[in-house]
Amino acid sequence: MAIQHAESGEIISLPLGASLASSKTTTLLKTADLEVIRLVLPAGKEIPSHKAPGEITVQCLEGRVAFTAHDKTQDLAPGQMLYLTAGEPHALKAGEDSTVLVTILLSKK
Repeated sequence: MAIQHAESGEIISLPLGASLASSKTTTLLKTADLEVIRLVLPAGKEIPSHKAPGEITVQCLEGRVAFTAHDKTQDLAPGQMLYLTAGEPHALKAGEDSTVLVTILLSKK
């Protein structure tokens, strides 16, 4: 079954609010150049160190996430965002039920 992604011009509601605990990670849109993912992280969930294929931004929408990159760990709170260059190793751990918006630039230069 194909994953349904947002269409051009479609409005997407990002914070999940009361439905956060029952929601799953979703790829909101994907094109040849761009991928946008709403990552749902239950409290205590860890994503071990990995690399993205392109430049990324990570924006905390709800909860709190410990984000490790560049040999340091920083807390991301709602409304905060960070940027990483392509291939930069990074890891995450949710301090509480959280959602983050991950945007990955996939285009090749």
